[in-house]
Amino acid sequence: MTNKKELSERDICTKFITPAIEKAGWDLHKQVREEVSFTDGRIYVKGNLTTRGKRKRADYILYHKPNIPIAIIEAKKNTKTVKAGIQQAINYAEILDIPSVYSSNGDAFHEHDRTCATGQIERELPLDNFPSPEELWQRYKKHKGIKTPEAEQIITQDYFFDGSGRSPRYYQQIAINRTVEAITKGQSRILLTMATGTGKTYTAFQIIHRLWKAGAKQRILFLADRNALIDQTKRGDFRHFKDKMTVIKNKQIDKSYEIYLALYQGLTNYDEDKDAYRKFSRGFFDLVVVDECHRGSAADDSAWREILGYFGSATHIGMTATPKETKTISSTDYFGDPVYTYSLKQGIQDGFLAPYKVVRVGINIDLEGWRPEKGKIDKNGQVVEDRLYNTKDYDKNIFIDERSQTVANKITEFLQKTDRFDKTIVFCVGIPHAEIMRAALANASSDLIAKNAKYVMQITGDNEEGKRELDNFIDPEQDYPVIATTSKLMTTGVDAQTCKVIVLDSNIGSMTEFKQIIGRGTRINEEYGKHFFTILDFRNVTDLFADPDFDGDPVRVKEINQYDDFETPEEEAQDDTTITDENDEDVDFDSDDDYSDPRPPGIIDSGDIQREAPQKYYVNGVNVSILNERVQYLDGDGKLITSSLKDYTCEKVHQHYQSLDDFLNKWNSADKKQVIIQELEEQGIILEHFKEAISKDLDLFDMICHIAFDQPPLTRTERARQVKKRDVFNQYGEQARQVLNALLDKYANEGIENIEDIKVLKIAPFNQIGTPMEIVKLFGGKVGYNKAVNQLEQVIYAAA
Repeated sequence: MTNKKELSERDICTKFITPAIEKAGWDLHKQVREEVSFTDGRIYVKGNLTTRGKRKRADYILYHKPNIPIAIIEAKKNTKTVKAGIQQAINYAEILDIPSVYSSNGDAFHEHDRTCATGQIERELPLDNFPSPEELWQRYKKHKGIKTPEAEQIITQDYFFDGSGRSPRYYQQIAINRTVEAITKGQSRILLTMATGTGKTYTAFQIIHRLWKAGAKQRILFLADRNALIDQTKRGDFRHFKDKMTVIKNKQIDKSYEIYLALYQGLTNYDEDKDAYRKFSRGFFDLVVVDECHRGSAADDSAWREILGYFGSATHIGMTATPKETKTISSTDYFGDPVYTYSLKQGIQDGFLAPYKVVRVGINIDLEGWRPEKGKIDKNGQVVEDRLYNTKDYDKNIFIDERSQTVANKITEFLQKTDRFDKTIVFCVGIPHAEIMRAALANASSDLIAKNAKYVMQITGDNEEGKRELDNFIDPEQDYPVIATTSKLMTTGVDAQTCKVIVLDSNIGSMTEFKQIIGRGTRINEEYGKHFFTILDFRNVTDLFADPDFDGDPVRVKEINQYDDFETPEEEAQDDTTITDENDEDVDFDSDDDYSDPRPPGIIDSGDIQREAPQKYYVNGVNVSILNERVQYLDGDGKLITSSLKDYTCEKVHQHYQSLDDFLNKWNSADKKQVIIQELEEQGIILEHFKEAISKDLDLFDMICHIAFDQPPLTRTERARQVKKRDVFNQYGEQARQVLNALLDKYANEGIENIEDIKVLKIAPFNQIGTPMEIVKLFGGKVGYNKAVNQLEQVIYAAA
């Protein structure tokens, strides 16, 4: 007879937990899912190499109906206690919005009831007494406040399935369910906050479809403020409404449809007698969904708000990545607090959104300002006003040819080091600046422009040729355009799935606008190799990362000074810094006025008013260069640090190790040096900036000793050479010595972390000696192999 304690976790599930669930009345085919992965696993980046972290996976999720999860079970081996999985299960339940939580080791169930329906939050249940589907459904209804049969009928309305196998991600499922539940409870103003790239339109479609099919909402209006958003919506998820849907165009109203898509501007003439929306009765629509509601509808006096006021009896759902909150404008004042928020930070952690790196470039006249010499004449013959100009003036009041060309050259240099066909958006101060940058980039990339003039395009609201190329820019299958210079047109509503570079050369002071711009790069497209993106910041806009309202930190911040070139991805990937995942485990490897209220200006009766346009200067002959700038980097808490990197590192090392002897003892006694490296990284010690300053060939051990304890460092090559001189492997056979020498070479080239993982035996030159199993046998088995590696490490660091 098999000993229960010898069974694997999967055997415990199969032999004990699954039969107990089935006995309680659960349909294993329709209501029970096992080993459910609900995240994609965070993307980790090193150079141009990326890898996925571990997915979050629940052992069991139990459903009332598809996409209505009501219970979660975490299974453990029988060597663990029945309670061993409860904390992990509670964590997952909070993420997934599930009220009933269980842990089991095959002996019993430990229950955590977030509704406290039984009068106890936690209790233990015999294996044959698991709650029935009806019992847990009643708990769910209590948890969600579902009190009437009418509300239950709406909430249990099926999701739409198109047969492709597509189903909502967990956060979309929560957003849909919470919105529908809020409506059944009588809530008439609802806000959903979901980061750009997380599928707001698909979420809106599922909400609308369920309410429409359930008969809760018969006529629905979907409002947006750009044609691109309406076109994407119609061609995308909403296409399933077929002939029940129409797009309102040219202010022509046909009342025979049930689903209406419309631009705000397409419904109003700003004239009470002619406004197109007034052709509908006030009660015509049951539901109004407002896409990107942080924009026009957030302002109390907006003409767009007048439309919502007219259809005030309908339920209004606002959807945005960034609720607008200022002294005069508030999304939450109108819609209320979000019923659900899925942030950029969470999207990156879950692996649904692309992480990003930041490269900051400091230009001399930006950092120091520029003052023209007396009598300076611009290109139009105007005398340039004598004052100090800075980034608030550049490309708005004064245009400096050399600055534009310096920026264009740096962008081109970066693409030359990565891929010249990486889709790139350059955000400019305004339309004139976007036009100038297009020309500067064309000059910097003249070889590619000669092959196809659409390599660089100006895509702004006033440029018809550029706007016609917008669809080609965002289409992954189209090579051109590659670089788009823009002002406001592409800040939102542009689904640029393969955009890999975002250039910030605009003065962005609004957190809302900043988040929208960052969102242009957050989509992942694995088919076309888009896993992360890079921000090139020429105006210190990324200082906004330090704002508490920003919720997604970069994976790397790199400062470029006067003498620096951009690293190639290959050079960056050679960085010895070990990346760890969330479990501390190693990771392998338009127009400028788009935002303004479109109402015509008010009429002033006090006579004609003449407004003098601000003077604009176009100058050249200015000395522009890249200057040294302070080093900025992320500490262990994701905060930008601007103090001395060496002082910061020394302080952190000394907090952990009181003396050099203390550090050496800990290092030498560790079975795996990687454990020590992880501890240092957990302290927020960032060493990558020192590698170029000191030597790329330095071991992390020597870098710590040198930086924190002023010890003369030895390079990895020097340490490896000393080991070979001592001939310390003579107790092993010829093939075993060959393996150890190869490990020593691996250390010299790549660092200590790369020889401690037994997976190294799968690659060259080890795979030419034998399989990992055959190599391990050369040392008498895995214990002997590990002992030999440990001995090798002791010899490497003997010089310390």
